[in-house]
Amino acid sequence: MSSRNHTIVTDFILLGLTDDPVLEKILFGVFLVIYLITLAGNLCMIVLIRTNSHLQTPMYFFLSHLSFVDICYSSNVTPNMLYNFLSDQKTISYAGCFLQCLLFIALVITEFYILASMALDRYVAICSPLHYSTRMSKDICISLVMVPYAFGFLNGLSQTLLTFHLSFCGSLEINHFYCADPPLLMLACSDTYVKKMAMFVVAGFTLSSSLFIILLSYLFIIAAILRIHSAEGRQKAFSTCGSHLTTVTIFYGTLFCMYLRPPSEKSVEQSKIIAVFYTFLSPMLNPLIYSLRNTHVIHAMRQMMKGNLFPKNAV
Repeated sequence: MSSRNHTIVTDFILLGLTDDPVLEKILFGVFLVIYLITLAGNLCMIVLIRTNSHLQTPMYFFLSHLSFVDICYSSNVTPNMLYNFLSDQKTISYAGCFLQCLLFIALVITEFYILASMALDRYVAICSPLHYSTRMSKDICISLVMVPYAFGFLNGLSQTLLTFHLSFCGSLEINHFYCADPPLLMLACSDTYVKKMAMFVVAGFTLSSSLFIILLSYLFIIAAILRIHSAEGRQKAFSTCGSHLTTVTIFYGTLFCMYLRPPSEKSVEQSKIIAVFYTFLSPMLNPLIYSLRNTHVIHAMRQMMKGNLFPKNAV
């Protein structure tokens, strides 16, 4: 990537959240704790779902993949960010930036459609309970997970290739704590029109299409629940959707604020604060939301703890 008046890019500089050394040490501790909770919570959720016979249902199958994506999502950004908090040279290599950008976009899009798959699962469970086992068979569930992974990776790769096809020059300081598309575009010397349009189209399509699936599913779910005569039955049906709706609100709300607007100095600065919510808080809160509101998960956790504390072959 060299041409007249352009430099050969080998590294970028991540400006992070602050340049205050004291505040950096505090933030290091805060985000380390958040990261450890995220890893522990999501790994625990995966282990519970894989080992407990009562959680071998499509809903928990999707939840295990949501936890896996959240672990990858958080691990893509956090370790490098923690290192930069303690380092004087807050650099990331060109290849590292490319990989971080690719994985970030791929995992975000994957999570969009896994959340949409979970909404479809709730729709079938509530609106067609008698046909649930056939309509949400193992093969269909695997397809509803593998398609988001493939679609997310292909979109992440295409978007990242468009970004890194641009020529970069100047200070090469990324005004963010990870290699994000909007601040990278602010460093480009070449024309960014195609990339901006592609980013807007892909972000708009993935957000709107996945959210449309979720909203349409819940429209039918609400209609079905309102036809239930008993208050206890309606409450039970709503409770199975509450955790999913909470996760969707947090994840989509923050991403709508960040990506559906053109990059600018002001929007990039604001996006750093917004990014904290969906990069760190959302992956940490998801297992807590599903465990605290779900009696099956709580029961499975108690069984696992009893099994570890009082093994069957103990004397």
